[in-house]
Amino acid sequence: MRLTALKPFARYLPILDWGSRYNKDTLTNDVVAAVIVTIMLIPQSLAYALLAGLPAEMGLYASILPLVAYAVFGTSRALAVGPVAVVSLMTAAAVGNLALQGTAEYAAAAIVLAFLSGLVLLVMGVFRLGFLANFLSHPVIAGFITASGIIIATSQLKHILGIKASGHNLTELLHSIFAHLGEVNFWTLFIGVTATAFLFWVRKGLKPLLLKKGVKPRLADILAKAGPVAAVVVTTLFTWALGLADKGVAIVGEVPQGLPPLTIPDFDMDVWSSLLGSAGLISIIGFVESVSVAQTLAAKKRQRITPDQELIGLGASNIAASISGGYPVTGGFARSVVNFDAGAETPAAGAFTAIGIALAALALTPLLFFLPKATLAATIIVAVLSLVDFSILKTTWTYNKADFAAVAATILLTLGFGVELGVSAGVALSIGLYLFRSSRPHIAEVGLVPGTEHFRNINRHKVETHPEILTIRVDESLYFANARYLEDYLYDRVVRDRDLKHVILMCSAVNDIDTSALESLEAIDHRFRDMGLKLHLSEVKGPVMDKLSRTHFLHELTGKVFLSQYEAVRDLSGGADRAGKPA
Repeated sequence: MRLTALKPFARYLPILDWGSRYNKDTLTNDVVAAVIVTIMLIPQSLAYALLAGLPAEMGLYASILPLVAYAVFGTSRALAVGPVAVVSLMTAAAVGNLALQGTAEYAAAAIVLAFLSGLVLLVMGVFRLGFLANFLSHPVIAGFITASGIIIATSQLKHILGIKASGHNLTELLHSIFAHLGEVNFWTLFIGVTATAFLFWVRKGLKPLLLKKGVKPRLADILAKAGPVAAVVVTTLFTWALGLADKGVAIVGEVPQGLPPLTIPDFDMDVWSSLLGSAGLISIIGFVESVSVAQTLAAKKRQRITPDQELIGLGASNIAASISGGYPVTGGFARSVVNFDAGAETPAAGAFTAIGIALAALALTPLLFFLPKATLAATIIVAVLSLVDFSILKTTWTYNKADFAAVAATILLTLGFGVELGVSAGVALSIGLYLFRSSRPHIAEVGLVPGTEHFRNINRHKVETHPEILTIRVDESLYFANARYLEDYLYDRVVRDRDLKHVILMCSAVNDIDTSALESLEAIDHRFRDMGLKLHLSEVKGPVMDKLSRTHFLHELTGKVFLSQYEAVRDLSGGADRAGKPA
């Protein structure tokens, strides 16, 4: 009875759905997955906070309460929410414009950014605006992530080398790094190179080696995922034992011990107005990345996610980050795959992971004092280089030159001018490409395939045509951007053929006709009337026909509306005396 009463709320609180079927076996699987993800997430959280230019503890804070919020509001059973590389880089770029790194104002601005990102996501979720993310094409996203991965890896070289360097794009970073090469700290370089090589080996070679030695798969997987933790432990002990902090090796230093503090975002409107645009970009990029991962993992178990509810789940997670001293978060690819492979069955695995991170924040933070920043930099480099994929350039060049141009431009702009301009250009290019393609729709002159009732392009098939009838098929909905293109095409075509008496617009691929396109059709019909031609429509879809029926267009049309193209040609060519019928 109680569950029935709560059923209407399950749409907005997915925990009521999966929670009602939770059992001991599910609990066991979720806890095991949480242990594995916690081991992976502790060094990652510290590293990504470093990438964002924030104190290390803010990475831990952003990995506690946001996971609990997503467990309540999210729909993916395997998505693991927390700090990710690209969002951390975008946070650094956005907040860096307002305050100096390392200052209290810098951290406060990051908290405001998380709050604004949460608000943007919540508003999009409440008003079901998830479709807006579709305007970011996959090739453009792939190009942006590839360029961001290169920038992120390059930005961490300063920690590997033990030098000072800065910059928001590849050019600035490389110039700064080369300018300070003479300041390389060789102890730092040794730690950084060794840790990076070790982590690359762990990622590819440790698990196969353990399996070969007879270790059980589950244990081998846990040990392989614990590679970054091993690097943290060994390099921390090494730095402490040899007193390398006194020899110029940069260390994390004191990390506050305890649970995340309750924080209230700064309500300074100047700060809000400065960060709102960045918050919007971070929200969209984070949502696209998160939903892509969630849908991929859900499909493997024949589950489904609800994109609009995902917006609410991610929005709640970012709000939770902002009130607990964190910064913007989203669903991470690597940790989500680990969560899935480790056997997570419900979002409760994320909540258990949050408990693990909270215990680490309570008990382990004093042990991180001598952790070299070079080790965290190595963790970031190994993680983000897996995101770099230049094969998208080859794929788009082969398949679609316009997509290639968009991807190449996104990569070059991101590398040359920074992530914000890069992703903004990506959005603009995605929308621009859509408008360009749809403004010049594919238009085909079609004829009857002999012995059938099918009509195909006269340039691709051997078909039958009638000298007095011209049939044009438009493979796109008609709207303001392409209406004039259709007008020009039809006028240019009919003036070349003096024998024409009928023009049939085959509408099988037309899903909508807006007001501008309707006015163009009226203009075409009036022009044809003056030229002694009749305009006909065929195969008009029901919803389009409903809209046309509410206007005077059908009453004033010089021709008829036919149910099928075959019926139209047969009737107009004298093959039958049947009148046209509305679709």
